[in-house]
Amino acid sequence: MEKLLLLGDEAIAQAALDAGMSGMYAYPGTPSTEIMEFIQHSKMAKENNVHSIWSANEKTSMESAIGMSYAGKRTMVAMKHVGLNVAADAFLNAAITGVNGGLVVVTADDPSMHSSQNEQDNRFYGKFALIPIFEPVNQQDAYNMVYDAFEMSEKFNVPILIRITTRLAHSRAGVARREVKLHNKITLPKNPRQFVLLPSIAKVQYKQLLDNQSKFEENSEKSIYNIYEDGSDKSLGIIACGISYNYLKENYNDTKIPFPVLRVCQYPVPKEQIKKLMAECKEVLVLEDGYPFVEEMVKGILDKEPVKGRLDGSLPRDGELNPNIVKRAITGEKFIVEIPKIVQNRPPALCKGCGHIDAYLALNKALIKYGEGRVFADIGCYTLGALEPYNAINSCVDMGASITMAKGAADAGLVPAVAVIGDSTFTHSGMTGLLDAVVENSPITVIISDNFTTGMTGGQNSHALGRLEKICEGIGVEPEHIRVFHPTSKNFDEMVSIIEEELQYKGVSVIIPRRQCVQTMKNKDLVAKVKELKLN
Repeated sequence: MEKLLLLGDEAIAQAALDAGMSGMYAYPGTPSTEIMEFIQHSKMAKENNVHSIWSANEKTSMESAIGMSYAGKRTMVAMKHVGLNVAADAFLNAAITGVNGGLVVVTADDPSMHSSQNEQDNRFYGKFALIPIFEPVNQQDAYNMVYDAFEMSEKFNVPILIRITTRLAHSRAGVARREVKLHNKITLPKNPRQFVLLPSIAKVQYKQLLDNQSKFEENSEKSIYNIYEDGSDKSLGIIACGISYNYLKENYNDTKIPFPVLRVCQYPVPKEQIKKLMAECKEVLVLEDGYPFVEEMVKGILDKEPVKGRLDGSLPRDGELNPNIVKRAITGEKFIVEIPKIVQNRPPALCKGCGHIDAYLALNKALIKYGEGRVFADIGCYTLGALEPYNAINSCVDMGASITMAKGAADAGLVPAVAVIGDSTFTHSGMTGLLDAVVENSPITVIISDNFTTGMTGGQNSHALGRLEKICEGIGVEPEHIRVFHPTSKNFDEMVSIIEEELQYKGVSVIIPRRQCVQTMKNKDLVAKVKELKLN
């Protein structure tokens, strides 16, 4: 393939295009901005209909990328380091949902704060999320790592984090391209509940993520990006992370570095190679552009005292502690606690008479001819629609993700796509996602289930009370595609008809099933306010 002169950001963008990426999501922020800009100006991206519109913020970017991954397509999301703070909710949960199409997250860190308010090192986010991390030395590394990351993402069913810094993002070098891959076809997740993070499901998938840690470690030990270079002078061993290897090389021009050097560019850190370096050398110097991320871990490896806890299996890796677990870790004996038979698990369920039930029954009926796997939900009481007998939703990732995931799936070609969100969650973090959809007139149907309260957490006041239609119209939804109905069994045929009509509309539509939460009927102030606003 041809060789191009590219910025680090541009190398990342070109690699994603060559690897068969179908959608790019980002919010502008130095030093990551040029990744999206390169794709937006790429003839190859236009010819392949690669989605590349700026999102309202980093959170909506991450969620849209998850939505495209859900639909089986390869996708990438990029942001500067502090942007990952905004996207953290979706980012961390995506490690537990796993992926369908390959998902790569690029964080452009800014040591020395050239254009930023802090120097945070987002390798900690990757470690926090328990997912693999790549950290390139140069532009060719950046290209190769992104290209390989899509394969790894689909192989291990996790997002992959690529960490670059300002110097790499904004410097140029020659980059050799690799074979251009075809885009993935739309394929829904094999496990229909993979993206529904109800506790009962999330616990199982979290255990799977933990089980994968040994595979990530083994892959890192054998990685072509973690390179051990022997040296004759064993008085010092050097661990060089990512771009810091370049700073080391510059000190020796074209001569061989006399000390053993371990180049660390893929994480988890290659522990066996680090142990080898430490066994051979009198001292170890850790070079890294950012926080003492590896240095802290190396000091832990150097510690000769035995340490017991969650990592060595003395305590379980997941779940909360209890007296039984603690005593067994200390003495090996079991602490007996008799649990009364009257104490039984009581799984949550939608309340009898809940308006969400009627809305879901109508939605299920309207969607029969389109098939399953098209409903993206959010966090609230209505998440329980994932359970029997409704089986009505296909995702629950983080607050506000329903609209942006539906948008991402629609961007991938999954049409119609439906988002279900509550009135309170909508004003919490759904409005920005709706704005993204309106800007592109995405073919999605948004159902804002309005029960006048924050029901899941105890019936707190909802900022959406009496404002939903005006908010949606103000954001840009066409008034004729803002539909309201009263979700009751007697209105079933009308509800189905309205939903069917809006599913056929090739743009943004909002449906508002409106009925007061049955648990707030005794709230006289709310009842009076609802009457005043003529909402019922």
